[in-house]
Amino acid sequence: MAVTKTITKCTPYINNNNKVDKWDIEMKYENDSEGDETYYTSTFNETVQQSENGFTLKAKSSWSNKDLVQLCPVSLWDTVFASQVDSVITNPPVESTPDQEFSVPS
Repeated sequence: MAVTKTITKCTPYINNNNKVDKWDIEMKYENDSEGDETYYTSTFNETVQQSENGFTLKAKSSWSNKDLVQLCPVSLWDTVFASQVDSVITNPPVESTPDQEFSVPS
């Protein structure tokens, strides 16, 4: 299962010292390639505040993709995504069919 993780949206909140003190981050997970039988996608969001996370206050231009990924609960999202893929792709629910010929036993 080839999983791709991509930050698709990132909104910095700038304080009066021109430093980022909060981020809204959106990350898209994709399993395999679109059109493949095993393709699945899910998007996760996180709001990270410096006062709760303790990240270093710095200008928005000083942040790298790696820095932003480190703010996200990636291990939790990995677990949730794997569970979603398992329930939708690997082990989808079995669909039952009605037996219209069944007669109630006497």
